[in-house]
Amino acid sequence: MESGPAIFAGTAFTLFGGALLLWTTVRTLHREPVAYGVAPRTAVALTSFFGAGFLLLGVWCYARL
Repeated sequence: MESGPAIFAGTAFTLFGGALLLWTTVRTLHREPVAYGVAPRTAVALTSFFGAGFLLLGVWCYARL
């Protein structure tokens, strides 16, 4: 009964974290701003941190099955 929500949450977190890391990488490689109005190093560091965090949270949800 509880595996359904865990699968949904794991999928949502994993997709969001992976997409955020991919988007950050592409923007950085094209030398485009990751976030407007924020220092480039700060924006890359924070988005990478949160992207990895969401990715790990999704993997943790899958491990709980």
